[in-house]
Amino acid sequence: METRVERLESLVALQDQTIEKLSDMVYEQQRQLSDLTKQVERLAGKLRDMGDVLDQSGGHDAPPPHYKE
Repeated sequence: METRVERLESLVALQDQTIEKLSDMVYEQQRQLSDLTKQVERLAGKLRDMGDVLDQSGGHDAPPPHYKE
């Protein structure tokens, strides 16, 4: 009976270690996700700004100097 209890205690300790590792991994992934979300928001803002600039300039490039209508 005592061997079974020791085995169960060992399994519980191993599960506790596994849960702690998983918790650390989830925390790290959440941190990375937050960082990536911030980067995407910054890039989206830059794209909006570029779109605004293009809209203000008419969105058309001037024709090349050799082009004649």
